[in-house]
Amino acid sequence: MKNIVVRNIKRTDAGLVRRLGVLGVATTHEAYGRSGLMKPYMRPVWQGAEAAGTAVTVLTHPGDNWMIHVAVEQCREGDILVVGCSADNTDGMFGDLLATSLMARGVSALVIDAGIRDAKSLREMRFPVWSKAISAKGTVKAALGAVNIPVVCAGVNVIPGDAIVADDDGVVVVKRGDAADVVARGEKRHADEEGKRKRLASGELGLDMYNMREPLKRAGLVYVDELPED
Repeated sequence: MKNIVVRNIKRTDAGLVRRLGVLGVATTHEAYGRSGLMKPYMRPVWQGAEAAGTAVTVLTHPGDNWMIHVAVEQCREGDILVVGCSADNTDGMFGDLLATSLMARGVSALVIDAGIRDAKSLREMRFPVWSKAISAKGTVKAALGAVNIPVVCAGVNVIPGDAIVADDDGVVVVKRGDAADVVARGEKRHADEEGKRKRLASGELGLDMYNMREPLKRAGLVYVDELPED
């Protein structure tokens, strides 16, 4: 791996990112063919956190947050800092001081496949963070990594400039070139679900709305009025 910082990246259109954020993680994930979802251990540090932005990526090493500091300079308003680690790690690599620096640059959130610390302060600051763990164990600044190269974060390959959507359901990544199509599919899905929600609220059963009865019968499901005796 080259120890490089890529200064210029192509970012997903900001308007598309906002629309993905409105859709949320679950709908975006479904509209994307159920792909792009990070592993479910990535949880928000405070409940109700929501964010959508474009990825600035960092590759760092266990117990070393040097490259996170390097990456802050490359962030713009509306970005989300996405940190991948070269090996499994839960050390507290990010805290309230780095969050203050990111907030000053208009960064929307942090997504890190490692640990964070100062969770109480981050909650009070209302800075959105999704992480693998919370740990008071500190870090050093000794090993070089890279900024704005493709990284694997919680099982998903993230390219700089990809769209990131995060909320209580987790974190989903949408490739820059796929964003427009996913937005169109997601907004159609959302409209369809509104209609279904009204039908279900009126008392209609999903069994009938989704025409499940005949397929269930063909699959061998049998209704009986009483449990058969042995």
